[in-house]
Amino acid sequence: MQIYFLGTGAGVPSRERNVSSLALIMPEYHGQIWLFDCGEATQHKIWDSPVKLNKVERIFITHLHGDHIFGLPGILGSRSFQGTETPLVIYGPQGLKEFVNTALNTSRTYLRYPLEIIEIQDGTRLKVPFFSILVKKLDHGIPSYGYRLQEQDQPGRLNVEKLEKAGIFPGPHYKLLKQGKTITLPDGRTISGKEFIGPPKKGRTIAILGDTRTTDNSCLLAKECDLLVHEATFRAGQEQLAANYYHSTCTEAAAAAKKAGAKHLILNHISSRFQKDEYQDLLKEAQAIFPATQIASDGWSFTLS
Repeated sequence: MQIYFLGTGAGVPSRERNVSSLALIMPEYHGQIWLFDCGEATQHKIWDSPVKLNKVERIFITHLHGDHIFGLPGILGSRSFQGTETPLVIYGPQGLKEFVNTALNTSRTYLRYPLEIIEIQDGTRLKVPFFSILVKKLDHGIPSYGYRLQEQDQPGRLNVEKLEKAGIFPGPHYKLLKQGKTITLPDGRTISGKEFIGPPKKGRTIAILGDTRTTDNSCLLAKECDLLVHEATFRAGQEQLAANYYHSTCTEAAAAAKKAGAKHLILNHISSRFQKDEYQDLLKEAQAIFPATQIASDGWSFTLS
Protein backbone atom coordinates (compact mmCIF):
# COMPACT_ATOMS: atom_id res chain seq x y z
CA MET A 1 0.00 0.00 0.00
CA GLN A 2 1.53 3.28 -1.12
CA ILE A 3 0.67 6.92 -0.49
CA TYR A 4 1.78 8.97 -3.51
CA PHE A 5 1.73 12.76 -3.22
CA LEU A 6 0.63 14.52 -6.39
CA GLY A 7 0.33 18.01 -4.91
CA THR A 8 1.51 19.18 -1.49
CA GLY A 9 1.13 22.97 -1.54
CA ALA A 10 -1.36 25.26 0.16
CA GLY A 11 -3.65 27.72 -1.58
CA VAL A 12 -1.83 28.38 -4.85
CA PRO A 13 0.72 26.46 -6.94
CA SER A 14 4.40 27.25 -6.57
CA ARG A 15 7.49 26.15 -8.50
CA GLU A 16 8.11 23.30 -6.06
CA ARG A 17 4.56 22.34 -5.06
CA ASN A 18 1.26 21.98 -6.85
CA VAL A 19 -1.98 22.26 -4.87
CA SER A 20 -3.57 19.40 -2.95
CA SER A 21 -3.96 15.85 -4.17
CA LEU A 22 -2.66 12.48 -3.06
CA ALA A 23 -3.26 8.92 -4.18
CA LEU A 24 -3.60 5.71 -2.20
CA ILE A 25 -2.28 2.94 -4.44
CA MET A 26 -3.23 -0.60 -3.43
CA PRO A 27 -1.60 -3.38 -5.47
CA GLU A 28 -2.80 -5.88 -2.86
CA TYR A 29 -6.40 -5.02 -3.78
CA HIS A 30 -6.37 -5.57 -7.54
CA GLY A 31 -4.34 -2.40 -8.09
CA GLN A 32 -7.20 -0.07 -7.27
CA ILE A 33 -6.40 3.57 -6.54
CA TRP A 34 -8.19 6.15 -4.40
CA LEU A 35 -7.60 9.88 -4.76
CA PHE A 36 -7.87 12.38 -1.93
CA ASP A 37 -8.59 15.91 -3.19
CA CYS A 38 -8.06 17.09 -6.76
CA GLY A 39 -6.57 20.55 -6.89
CA GLU A 40 -5.90 22.39 -10.13
CA ALA A 41 -3.56 20.52 -12.54
CA THR A 42 -3.81 17.21 -10.68
CA GLN A 43 -4.08 15.36 -13.97
CA HIS A 44 -0.85 16.99 -15.17
CA LYS A 45 0.89 15.55 -12.10
CA ILE A 46 -0.65 12.16 -12.81
CA TRP A 47 1.20 11.95 -16.14
CA ASP A 48 4.52 11.64 -14.30
CA SER A 49 3.23 9.32 -11.58
CA PRO A 50 2.29 5.64 -11.13
CA VAL A 51 -1.39 6.68 -10.97
CA LYS A 52 -3.60 5.39 -13.79
CA LEU A 53 -7.04 6.98 -14.14
CA ASN A 54 -8.65 3.71 -15.20
CA LYS A 55 -7.60 2.28 -11.81
CA VAL A 56 -9.10 5.16 -9.80
CA GLU A 57 -12.29 3.78 -8.23
CA ARG A 58 -12.97 6.32 -5.47
CA ILE A 59 -12.24 10.01 -4.90
CA PHE A 60 -12.50 11.60 -1.46
CA ILE A 61 -12.82 15.38 -1.24
CA THR A 62 -12.03 16.94 2.13
CA HIS A 63 -13.58 20.36 1.46
CA LEU A 64 -14.69 22.61 -1.35
CA HIS A 65 -11.95 25.24 -1.47
CA GLY A 66 -10.61 25.60 -4.99
CA ASP A 67 -7.13 24.30 -4.25
CA HIS A 68 -8.76 20.98 -3.38
CA ILE A 69 -11.41 20.62 -6.13
CA PHE A 70 -10.63 22.73 -9.22
CA GLY A 71 -8.88 19.78 -10.88
CA LEU A 72 -11.81 17.42 -10.37
CA PRO A 73 -13.81 18.15 -13.58
CA GLY A 74 -10.69 17.57 -15.67
CA ILE A 75 -10.01 14.26 -13.94
CA LEU A 76 -13.58 13.11 -14.57
CA GLY A 77 -13.47 14.08 -18.22
CA SER A 78 -10.05 12.56 -18.91
CA ARG A 79 -11.05 9.29 -17.26
CA SER A 80 -13.90 9.06 -19.76
CA PHE A 81 -11.87 10.26 -22.78
CA GLN A 82 -9.43 7.42 -22.12
CA GLY A 83 -12.28 4.95 -22.57
CA THR A 84 -12.73 3.90 -18.95
CA GLU A 85 -16.18 2.41 -18.31
CA THR A 86 -15.81 1.13 -14.74
CA PRO A 87 -17.83 2.94 -12.03
CA LEU A 88 -16.43 5.83 -10.01
CA VAL A 89 -17.64 7.01 -6.59
CA ILE A 90 -16.88 10.49 -5.22
CA TYR A 91 -17.31 11.44 -1.57
CA GLY A 92 -17.31 14.98 -0.22
CA PRO A 93 -19.17 17.76 1.60
CA GLN A 94 -22.61 19.07 0.79
CA GLY A 95 -22.41 21.10 -2.41
CA LEU A 96 -20.04 18.69 -4.16
CA LYS A 97 -22.83 17.19 -6.26
CA GLU A 98 -23.90 20.63 -7.47
CA PHE A 99 -20.31 21.59 -8.30
CA VAL A 100 -19.64 18.44 -10.31
CA ASN A 101 -22.97 18.43 -12.15
CA THR A 102 -22.67 22.12 -13.03
CA ALA A 103 -19.14 21.66 -14.39
CA LEU A 104 -20.09 18.60 -16.45
CA ASN A 105 -23.37 20.02 -17.74
CA THR A 106 -21.95 23.44 -18.61
CA SER A 107 -19.02 21.93 -20.49
CA ARG A 108 -21.25 19.21 -21.98
CA THR A 109 -18.82 16.56 -20.80
CA TYR A 110 -20.12 13.06 -21.44
CA LEU A 111 -18.96 10.29 -19.09
CA ARG A 112 -18.73 6.74 -20.39
CA TYR A 113 -18.84 5.35 -16.85
CA PRO A 114 -21.43 5.39 -14.03
CA LEU A 115 -20.69 8.21 -11.56
CA GLU A 116 -22.02 8.23 -8.00
CA ILE A 117 -21.60 11.23 -5.69
CA ILE A 118 -22.07 10.71 -1.95
CA GLU A 119 -22.23 13.80 0.23
CA ILE A 120 -20.81 13.30 3.70
CA GLN A 121 -21.35 14.89 7.10
CA ASP A 122 -19.86 14.66 10.57
CA GLY A 123 -19.97 11.05 11.75
CA THR A 124 -20.63 9.48 8.36
CA ARG A 125 -19.50 5.85 8.28
CA LEU A 126 -18.76 4.18 4.98
CA LYS A 127 -18.33 0.48 4.31
CA VAL A 128 -16.49 -0.48 1.14
CA PRO A 129 -14.66 -3.68 0.14
CA PHE A 130 -11.70 -4.27 2.45
CA PHE A 131 -12.19 -1.04 4.45
CA SER A 132 -14.45 0.80 6.85
CA ILE A 133 -14.20 4.60 6.82
CA LEU A 134 -15.08 7.14 9.49
CA VAL A 135 -15.65 10.78 8.57
CA LYS A 136 -15.33 13.60 11.11
CA LYS A 137 -15.70 17.34 10.70
CA LEU A 138 -12.60 19.42 11.33
CA ASP A 139 -12.18 23.13 12.16
CA HIS A 140 -11.81 25.22 9.00
CA GLY A 141 -13.39 28.28 7.39
CA ILE A 142 -15.83 26.09 5.47
CA PRO A 143 -16.92 22.51 6.26
CA SER A 144 -13.77 20.41 6.06
CA TYR A 145 -13.48 16.73 6.88
CA GLY A 146 -10.97 14.06 7.74
CA TYR A 147 -11.14 10.39 6.79
CA ARG A 148 -10.04 7.44 8.94
CA LEU A 149 -9.48 4.35 6.80
CA GLN A 150 -9.56 1.08 8.72
CA GLU A 151 -8.44 -1.95 6.74
CA GLN A 152 -10.05 -5.27 7.58
CA ASP A 153 -7.89 -7.70 9.53
CA GLN A 154 -6.03 -10.09 7.26
CA PRO A 155 -6.12 -13.89 7.63
CA GLY A 156 -3.15 -15.42 9.39
CA ARG A 157 -0.29 -17.05 7.51
CA LEU A 158 -0.57 -20.70 6.58
CA ASN A 159 2.06 -22.57 8.59
CA VAL A 160 3.72 -24.53 5.79
CA GLU A 161 6.44 -25.89 8.09
CA LYS A 162 3.85 -27.43 10.40
CA LEU A 163 1.99 -28.93 7.45
CA GLU A 164 5.11 -30.53 6.05
CA LYS A 165 6.01 -31.97 9.46
CA ALA A 166 2.57 -33.55 9.46
CA GLY A 167 3.32 -35.07 6.05
CA ILE A 168 1.05 -32.68 4.16
CA PHE A 169 2.91 -31.26 1.19
CA PRO A 170 2.04 -28.42 -1.24
CA GLY A 171 -0.86 -28.87 -3.61
CA PRO A 172 -4.32 -27.48 -4.43
CA HIS A 173 -5.49 -28.36 -0.92
CA TYR A 174 -3.23 -25.62 0.52
CA LYS A 175 -5.61 -23.00 -0.85
CA LEU A 176 -8.54 -24.63 0.95
CA LEU A 177 -6.57 -24.92 4.18
CA LYS A 178 -5.59 -21.24 3.91
CA GLN A 179 -9.33 -20.47 3.83
CA GLY A 180 -9.75 -22.42 7.09
CA LYS A 181 -11.70 -25.24 5.48
CA THR A 182 -11.70 -28.89 6.50
CA ILE A 183 -10.38 -31.35 3.91
CA THR A 184 -9.91 -35.09 3.59
CA LEU A 185 -6.48 -36.21 2.42
CA PRO A 186 -5.86 -39.14 0.05
CA ASP A 187 -4.65 -41.20 3.03
CA GLY A 188 -8.03 -40.74 4.71
CA ARG A 189 -7.02 -38.15 7.30
CA THR A 190 -9.41 -35.28 7.88
CA ILE A 191 -7.78 -31.99 8.88
CA SER A 192 -8.96 -28.46 9.53
CA GLY A 193 -7.13 -25.51 8.07
CA LYS A 194 -7.75 -23.62 11.30
CA GLU A 195 -5.15 -25.83 12.99
CA PHE A 196 -2.46 -24.59 10.59
CA ILE A 197 -3.23 -20.87 10.34
CA GLY A 198 -1.42 -18.29 12.45
CA PRO A 199 -3.13 -15.38 14.22
CA PRO A 200 -4.79 -12.78 11.98
CA LYS A 201 -2.77 -9.76 10.94
CA LYS A 202 -4.28 -6.52 12.18
CA GLY A 203 -5.48 -4.25 9.39
CA ARG A 204 -3.71 -0.97 8.78
CA THR A 205 -5.22 2.39 9.72
CA ILE A 206 -4.65 5.65 7.84
CA ALA A 207 -5.96 9.11 8.78
CA ILE A 208 -6.03 11.72 6.00
CA LEU A 209 -7.18 15.14 7.12
CA GLY A 210 -8.39 18.19 5.25
CA ASP A 211 -7.45 21.74 6.20
CA THR A 212 -7.99 22.39 9.90
CA ARG A 213 -7.04 24.22 13.03
CA THR A 214 -6.19 22.16 16.11
CA THR A 215 -9.25 20.12 17.03
CA ASP A 216 -10.07 17.05 19.10
CA ASN A 217 -11.49 15.33 16.01
CA SER A 218 -8.02 15.21 14.46
CA CYS A 219 -6.84 13.04 17.35
CA LEU A 220 -10.00 10.95 17.25
CA LEU A 221 -9.43 10.14 13.59
CA ALA A 222 -5.73 9.50 14.13
CA LYS A 223 -6.00 7.43 17.33
CA GLU A 224 -3.28 4.76 17.25
CA CYS A 225 -3.20 4.92 13.46
CA ASP A 226 -0.34 3.60 11.38
CA LEU A 227 -0.13 6.82 9.39
CA LEU A 228 -1.45 10.36 9.84
CA VAL A 229 -1.37 12.84 6.95
CA HIS A 230 -1.83 16.30 8.48
CA GLU A 231 -1.64 19.77 7.03
CA ALA A 232 1.23 22.01 8.12
CA THR A 233 0.54 25.31 6.39
CA PHE A 234 2.57 27.29 8.94
CA ARG A 235 5.59 26.72 11.16
CA ALA A 236 6.39 27.05 14.85
CA GLY A 237 5.82 30.55 16.18
CA GLN A 238 3.00 31.24 13.69
CA GLU A 239 0.21 29.72 15.78
CA GLN A 240 -1.89 32.87 15.82
CA LEU A 241 -1.54 33.30 12.08
CA ALA A 242 -2.54 29.67 11.59
CA ALA A 243 -5.57 30.09 13.84
CA ASN A 244 -6.64 33.25 12.01
CA TYR A 245 -6.66 31.38 8.69
CA TYR A 246 -8.08 28.11 10.07
CA HIS A 247 -4.89 26.15 9.56
CA SER A 248 -2.22 24.35 11.61
CA THR A 249 1.48 24.69 12.20
CA CYS A 250 3.95 21.86 11.78
CA THR A 251 4.33 21.62 15.55
CA GLU A 252 0.56 21.50 16.09
CA ALA A 253 0.41 18.61 13.62
CA ALA A 254 3.20 16.87 15.52
CA ALA A 255 1.41 17.42 18.83
CA ALA A 256 -1.76 15.88 17.37
CA ALA A 257 0.18 12.82 16.18
CA LYS A 258 1.80 12.41 19.59
CA LYS A 259 -1.47 12.80 21.48
CA ALA A 260 -3.23 10.34 19.16
CA GLY A 261 -0.51 7.71 19.50
CA ALA A 262 0.08 7.59 15.74
CA LYS A 263 3.02 5.59 14.41
CA HIS A 264 3.98 7.93 11.57
CA LEU A 265 3.19 11.52 10.61
CA ILE A 266 3.50 13.12 7.19
CA LEU A 267 3.35 16.91 6.96
CA ASN A 268 1.38 18.11 3.93
CA HIS A 269 -0.20 21.31 2.53
CA ILE A 270 2.90 23.49 2.91
CA SER A 271 2.53 27.24 2.36
CA SER A 272 4.24 28.76 -0.68
CA ARG A 273 5.65 31.42 1.68
CA PHE A 274 8.34 28.89 2.59
CA GLN A 275 11.30 28.47 0.29
CA LYS A 276 12.85 25.12 -0.49
CA ASP A 277 15.72 25.65 1.96
CA GLU A 278 13.18 26.13 4.79
CA TYR A 279 11.44 22.77 4.44
CA GLN A 280 13.98 21.02 6.65
CA ASP A 281 13.40 23.65 9.34
CA LEU A 282 9.69 22.79 9.43
CA LEU A 283 10.56 19.11 9.58
CA LYS A 284 13.01 19.56 12.46
CA GLU A 285 10.50 21.63 14.43
CA ALA A 286 7.93 18.83 14.10
CA GLN A 287 10.43 16.06 14.83
CA ALA A 288 11.38 17.75 18.08
CA ILE A 289 7.85 16.87 19.26
CA PHE A 290 7.15 13.73 17.22
CA PRO A 291 10.31 12.09 15.85
CA ALA A 292 8.52 9.78 13.38
CA THR A 293 7.68 12.72 11.10
CA GLN A 294 8.38 13.19 7.41
CA ILE A 295 7.49 16.07 5.11
CA ALA A 296 5.80 15.40 1.77
CA SER A 297 6.86 16.82 -1.56
CA ASP A 298 5.33 16.46 -5.00
CA GLY A 299 6.20 13.09 -6.49
CA TRP A 300 7.25 11.62 -3.14
CA SER A 301 5.70 8.43 -1.78
CA PHE A 302 5.42 6.53 1.48
CA THR A 303 4.97 2.76 1.59
CA LEU A 304 2.90 1.28 4.39
CA SER A 305 3.75 -2.41 4.76
